[in-house]
Amino acid sequence: MTPRQNRNRDRAERGIPDATVARLPIYLRALHSLQDRGVATVSSEELAAAAGVNSAKLRKDLSHLGSYGTRGVGYEVEYLVYQISRELGLTQDWVVAIIGLGNLGRALAGYGGFASRGFRVAGLLDADDGIVGQEISGMTVEHIDRLEDLIAGHGVSIAVIATPAGAAQGVCDRVVAAGVTSVLNFAPVVLSVPEGVDVRKVDLSIELQILAFHEQRKAGGPNDHVPLPGAAGTPGTEQYVETVEA
Repeated sequence: MTPRQNRNRDRAERGIPDATVARLPIYLRALHSLQDRGVATVSSEELAAAAGVNSAKLRKDLSHLGSYGTRGVGYEVEYLVYQISRELGLTQDWVVAIIGLGNLGRALAGYGGFASRGFRVAGLLDADDGIVGQEISGMTVEHIDRLEDLIAGHGVSIAVIATPAGAAQGVCDRVVAAGVTSVLNFAPVVLSVPEGVDVRKVDLSIELQILAFHEQRKAGGPNDHVPLPGAAGTPGTEQYVETVEA
């Protein structure tokens, strides 16, 4: 059993909900900001406000880690950073490969937050001969044909897929077959993976559409409606569908 599988099993045995796990990185980001400002202790109310949650939820989340703070003092920032980092597996080195070096892949390769958060980018790969061989953020882009060798040679734990949609599933199949069980997917497609493989999808267009929904509601709701097909002019028909531009 791998260290990550051991950690997932331990987390399940302790009963840490997935929703809590999803909020831990948000707390960690807020804590790092406090560290940068030289803050040594923080109250649950202050940390909750910085993380954008209510304090009761934050205290319950942190209690799953065995951290309850000190009445009248709050939480020790440095120790809480360690606790959350340990729970998330960030106290060890995680090796990452980025596949697809278009505009998005290049931006990801240049992101300076990987190293400071426990992630090491070991390889950049692409299928375009015009991109292969280029140096991006101090690394040489290798051909996708070397994918399996790179994964095995560097012990890649996480594959970041930033390819076009049509290529994403094939790349995913290859990284999974090579032993990678964690995938961060930026391609605009839902990936099919076997049990035991974790996929996190980042879709900017979906996030923008959700924001558009909220902006529309702030403005009083949709004003444009079209009748259902065949219903126009039919007496007594009041069914409509909203026109949504995706």
